[in-house]
Amino acid sequence: MPVIAFAHHKGGTGKTTSCLNIAGALNKQNKKVLVIDCDPQGNATAGLGLDTKNLNMAMDDIFLGATEEYDDVNIASIIKRTKSGIYLAPSSLDLVGAEPFLYGIEDRTSVLKKAIEPIKSRYDYILIDTPPSMGQFVINGIVASDRVIVTLDTGDFALQGINTLNEIFRDIDKNTGKKVIADIAILTRLTPKEEHEEKEVSFLESLMNRLFGKTEEEPEINPEFERQDRIISKVKKKFETVFEIPYSTEIFESQKAGKPVSHYSPECEAAKKYSEIAEYLTKE
Repeated sequence: MPVIAFAHHKGGTGKTTSCLNIAGALNKQNKKVLVIDCDPQGNATAGLGLDTKNLNMAMDDIFLGATEEYDDVNIASIIKRTKSGIYLAPSSLDLVGAEPFLYGIEDRTSVLKKAIEPIKSRYDYILIDTPPSMGQFVINGIVASDRVIVTLDTGDFALQGINTLNEIFRDIDKNTGKKVIADIAILTRLTPKEEHEEKEVSFLESLMNRLFGKTEEEPEINPEFERQDRIISKVKKKFETVFEIPYSTEIFESQKAGKPVSHYSPECEAAKKYSEIAEYLTKE
């Protein structure tokens, strides 16, 4: 039963989007999936249709329960089944207040790992959404996982972010003994290349071009596509497997509807790409 964490210390790389939509695609394959929201922003919680302001218990109770000041809480007691059929351990802004307490725990990096151990056999997959930072919740998510999926955008700092992440993974290995497996990258919100339409040339224009030795002008290449292709090429050299997700308005619409895109618009290109990732994970 794989536990997969989605990680990047930079915001806006598509961590939550990828986590939710892979969960949705796995759910469509009749897999029982649990999403654990370890981000105080609670975007994964909202993205699965729950109101973060109306939670009786959430992930802050799990982390606080590991301290001497608070009672222990079983993670099973906070898990909810969402309308898409995906199970969720929700989060809210209250999680921010839990982090300072973790520094008083000797084994603070393994709180989440220990919390999910008793329930792992109940699910086919557990997906952990981590916050865009480098605090205890990210480290807990990585330590609890069997594999880390790195999400990237195609911005100018994408490649620099990979190097920073590798340093973070090495530090976790050194300090916790946890060997981080991060062999999959997902590039999100890619701009699809427009196909250049062939220029229709009349017989007379074709004849005149030959008479005067004119050749058809080469179409101009959009510098944005050149930059994007360059980043994709370099990312593929750093990861064993790279998936490319096109920009899709259906993604944002599905998040507002509180559903994965696989349940909201399964025929859109982004949904098909996330389905490919889910199939890849199930075949390994």
